[in-house]
Amino acid sequence: MKIYEKALNVVKEKGADAVLILNRYNMRYITGYTGDTGIVYLSDKTKAILTDFRYIYQVQDQAKEFQAIDIAKSGYAKTVAELAKKDGIHILLFEANEMIYSSYERYQKELKGIDLVSIGSELEELRMIKTPEELENIKMAEHIGDLAFSEILDFIHPGVTELEVAAKLEYTMKLKGAEGLSFSSIVASGVNSSLPHAVPSKKKIEQGDFVTMDFGCIYNGYCSDMTRTIVVGTASQKQKEIYSTVLKAQLAVLSQIKAGMKGKEIDKIARDIISEAGYGDCFGHGLGHSVGLFIHEMPRASMAEERIVTAGMTMTVEPGIYIKDFGGVRIEDLVAITESGCENFAHSKKELIEI
Repeated sequence: MKIYEKALNVVKEKGADAVLILNRYNMRYITGYTGDTGIVYLSDKTKAILTDFRYIYQVQDQAKEFQAIDIAKSGYAKTVAELAKKDGIHILLFEANEMIYSSYERYQKELKGIDLVSIGSELEELRMIKTPEELENIKMAEHIGDLAFSEILDFIHPGVTELEVAAKLEYTMKLKGAEGLSFSSIVASGVNSSLPHAVPSKKKIEQGDFVTMDFGCIYNGYCSDMTRTIVVGTASQKQKEIYSTVLKAQLAVLSQIKAGMKGKEIDKIARDIISEAGYGDCFGHGLGHSVGLFIHEMPRASMAEERIVTAGMTMTVEPGIYIKDFGGVRIEDLVAITESGCENFAHSKKELIEI
């Protein structure tokens, strides 16, 4: 079954006649079109990508089963209304999380006699189980991250700034074949490493600092994500204790995660170990998330996640401990779930590195 046919099945299950696909990752997954501008109109009668002149040839090249429609004269809402009227549409689904209110008002005005109904996460859920080709792209993206990490260790020294380390990581990933970044790289040193999503700054790395690096790249459209924490100089006893606790939690998850587990069961493995060590209040985020065309996909591994992971899904495993005014540690690998366990795509050393 073609992916757009799976999307049409979602439309039918929702009792609707057509759907507007606005999320660019869903658009790419369902049609093959990789442009930044456009929407998909999909019904039993019409498969179309609406965009402007800049992307018409790209649509024709990448999404050959879809009609390319230039919206220059009429705009998106009026063009959709013309298609819906031609197809005899009564209920049109749309991705509410992707539409601003002013656009919604324009569609409401043009779609007279047609119910515009929001859809939940059903289209994103089509992307949860990766194909072998998708997994290979993700694996390659993670491999590029491994290469970048191995080179950054020779670059880090007292006096270099967080911004310089981030720039070097990003430059190296692109030299190694990345087409872009999965997200803005995180490089946090010293007390800044106590902030899970710290923004790289002009702070100079100092002797004795934790340095946490969270980074990823895109390969053939698919993301990677990994985190490593090192110590510049010799680690203190407290740094070693925190690091070993996070590593113990991460290794426990990697040894137990497998298809059939709920996201909250996976999260609990690491959370229990960190809590038993006395740092439960210092681990405030979920254990992980799926990765694909977008860096944060479903399902997740968190205290509230009821979804069950199945073979072919991806998941980050990233426990952490963050102590205000001291520093923090996060260790993250990206894995593919299998029936009996997982395949780890990250191969960079995880034992405490002191440089």
